[in-house]
Order: sequence, then C-alpha cells, then structure tokens
Amino acid sequence: MPEPSNADLDVEVPVPARVSAAFFDVDNTIIRGASAFHLARGLRRRGFFRYRDIIAATVQNARYQLFGENREQIDAVRSRALNIMTGHSVAEVVAVGEEVYDQVLELRIFPGTLQLLDDHLAAGHQVWLVTATPVEIGALIARRLGATGCLGTVAEHKDGYYTGRLVGDMLHGKAKSSSVRALAERENIDLSASYAYGDSTNDVPLLSTVGHPCAINPDPRLRRHAQAAGWPIREFRGRRRAARRGIKTASWAGLAWAAGLVLRSIGRSVRG
Repeated sequence: MPEPSNADLDVEVPVPARVSAAFFDVDNTIIRGASAFHLARGLRRRGFFRYRDIIAATVQNARYQLFGENREQIDAVRSRALNIMTGHSVAEVVAVGEEVYDQVLELRIFPGTLQLLDDHLAAGHQVWLVTATPVEIGALIARRLGATGCLGTVAEHKDGYYTGRLVGDMLHGKAKSSSVRALAERENIDLSASYAYGDSTNDVPLLSTVGHPCAINPDPRLRRHAQAAGWPIREFRGRRRAARRGIKTASWAGLAWAAGLVLRSIGRSVRG
C-alpha cells in the first residue's frame, strides 16, 4: 500500500472571519454629563468622603459640561478618586453603581445614541464601551445596555479592596486607541470595518482607529476636527443644550470664575 504523500496530508484550515465592532465613549456620548460625578454623589451618601469633596466634584463636572475635557482636570479627578476609593470594597462600589444607574444614569441616556447602539447589536456587531470611568462601573453600564463588554480604567484591588493604585494608566486619549487595538487582536475585529463614537477632542485617537468614526454631541474642538476630516456629526442634546456648550470659552470663563468664588465661600463655611 503506497505511503500517503505530503499533498495528501495537507488540510486547509479555515481562517476565522473577522468581525465588525462599534466602540462608544460613555460620558456625553451615551450618558449626559460625567458618570463618575453621579457615582461620587452616590458614594457620598454612603459616607465615602466629605461634603467639600462633592463640592470639588461639582466644580469639575460643571467645567466638563461647559468646556469639555482637559488633561489637568482628568489627572486631578483621578488623584482625588483614588484617594477616596482606598480601603473600600469593590462589592460596595458596584452596589452603589447599580443604585446610581437605576436612579440617575438610566434617565440621562441619549435616546439617539441608544438607538445607534441597538442598531449595531441588531447588525451582529460587537459593541464595546470605552471609558475613563472605573471598569466596574463601565461594565455595569455595558451589561445594562446589552453591550458586548467594556474597556475602562482599572483600579487595583487586593482581597476585594481597593489599594489606591491604578493598573496601567487612566483609559483616556491615546490609551483608548491602544486598548481598542489590543482588543481587536484578541477578538479578531476588523477595525477598518468598525465604528467609533465620541464627544470630546480627546476621543480623536479612538475615532481615528476605525474606518467609520462619528462625533456625537461634540465639543467645539472635536466639531472642528470632524468637519475638517469629513466625519459625520450627530447631535442628540437638543438645540439649546448644544448651543450652551458651544458658546465661546471666554464668555463662560467669567461665569466659571464667579461660580468658583461662590463655591470657595461654601467650602470655607463647611470647613468652618
């Protein structure tokens, strides 16, 4: 009986089909405002931190609503948040997150963005949330929305308690793009056939990673970038909200300065 040749032994192994995905930023893309701010309010009710901390968080949230994100603000929020979380249990934070979603976040979801997300799921695409928010909270939101999963900032925890350190860096700016590329390798995602949605100029690296970027509720800088690049722009805030965020920064600076004086006065009275 003749020995089988090498040709007889060759077996064609099918190459797995690459999949398409949609990547959504969370704050002001899916949910109006900063989700971490609303989480902070819930944690405040549980006694995680003092009243003056929530005042500082209120100022940061107001600046975000008016001006969008900047690196200095993000680093300040990160430092404050890590200090607050140190020694607290992951289970407790997730439980607060569930309450905050039911009581606040669900009511602040943009219907237009939710429809886009559902359309991608109906088309058989993977849907991932990509957010600087703690991954536990991002995963909670993803689960509630029926998304595939979440890429988020990872706070280190040991034996179920936060240590006050990050695993890697905050998932923001270029870090979002890097995480998406790594996920695409693991999940066999075709980025050229994929979609991304964001609201901030800091989402440009994420949006530039895919073949179909889209600006949602963009801040002024992202709007200009999207227009120059020919990216589609979707506006789900309503005309009045969009106009308020689009007013020149110089006009808002005076208001923010005046508000800061008031809040500092409140802070002094609280400390007193």
